[in-house]
Amino acid sequence: MTTPGPTGVLVVDKPGGMTSHDVVSRVRRALGTRKVGHAGTLDPMATGVLVLGVGRATKLLGQLTLTTKAYDARLRLGVATTTDDAEGEPLGGTADTSGLAPGEVTGALTAMVGELDQVPSAVSAVKVDGKRAYARVRDGETVVLPPRRVLVHSLDVAEVAVPEVAFSVRCSSGTYVRAIARDAGEALGVGGHLVALRRTEVGPFTLDDATTLDDVTADALLTMEQTVARCFPVVRLDAAGVTDVRHGRAVARTWPDEGPVAVLDDATGTFLALYAARDDHTARAVTVFAPA
Repeated sequence: MTTPGPTGVLVVDKPGGMTSHDVVSRVRRALGTRKVGHAGTLDPMATGVLVLGVGRATKLLGQLTLTTKAYDARLRLGVATTTDDAEGEPLGGTADTSGLAPGEVTGALTAMVGELDQVPSAVSAVKVDGKRAYARVRDGETVVLPPRRVLVHSLDVAEVAVPEVAFSVRCSSGTYVRAIARDAGEALGVGGHLVALRRTEVGPFTLDDATTLDDVTADALLTMEQTVARCFPVVRLDAAGVTDVRHGRAVARTWPDEGPVAVLDDATGTFLALYAARDDHTARAVTVFAPA
């Protein structure tokens, strides 16, 4: 009998200079399994929270509610770059920032709190006709992306030491902090780019949950049960309901939530499946994790 590999969710504190795929490769080697995936990329320059699924948990990644993210960032005013961050080439010369007052700088950043139409960086992972924007730029194409509606929940300026500004931001998934840096520089008339970015939260996962790549072991994994308890309402079913779930059948809906709920075996506490409302009285399987 084949011994099952590790299963669970791993929160990694990604170091700078690595792609998300590089992290996946390191974790595969550390845990001795090919079945590892990530729940959204983090730029090579960036550090911090990166959520990965291992084993059967890779099926769970696309269902996790990771719509709010938080970052600590540092902006350098006076120079715009081709990538809106420190990895790009400067666009033009260096503008004089000596006349910028701290309140003016803070105002340019905090003006972006709320819903806004943000133009992603041309080297973002946004797809254009099925191809990543950054790949098109790498191939020599000129890419101009349309604006996207995003939500900046909060932005707190921690330090203004012109030409650099430290700030923290909480925002919706799909928001580019690089674009916030770029747009603040443009609003101030001097240009700007991101020089440091650290992701501190993704949905319910924070740096407190994270392990370094050097410390990745199976013991660092959050179990499926621990993970779904953070991300979904939990419903426990009796033996008859568990049998229905194991066969992917609809079950009687005894809970108010319409969106996905985590279904557990009441007797063992084992996570079985994600179910969503089909109508007022029944729920259907979204994804079943337990064998029939």
